[in-house]
Amino acid sequence: MDLVEVELARVVIHQKGDQQYIHLRERHGSRSFPIVIGYNEVEEINRKLCAVEPPRPLTHDLIGRILLRLGHRLHRVIISELREGTFFASLILVPRDQGTSIDGSEQTIDCRPSDAIALAVQTSAPILVARDVFEQVAVD
Repeated sequence: MDLVEVELARVVIHQKGDQQYIHLRERHGSRSFPIVIGYNEVEEINRKLCAVEPPRPLTHDLIGRILLRLGHRLHRVIISELREGTFFASLILVPRDQGTSIDGSEQTIDCRPSDAIALAVQTSAPILVARDVFEQVAVD
């Protein structure tokens, strides 16, 4: 699969309404695109960006802790598909002490892009988009 590396460029929080936006921009270019997500998800991403630590672990914190405890780390996030206006993503996990998956130990887990991006922000994992998806939605 041909992939484009992107970065989280902007988080738009509307205090009223359920539709929130995150904008992803190609890492070595100027094109970007928005993804509509829910209020709870945008708050979680913003919390991660601002390094706000809650008194108790929230869901994405818990997921990160579970991965570490089980000896894995988030290697990358892939937004692989756009179907009927909905983006689909995967978490790519590898054993914690391994740089890349050359021995087939890579694990792929289906998830929502908003959750994947929240975990990527938390762990500094790269975010990649399938080129065909990126070409459908990206604008200058």
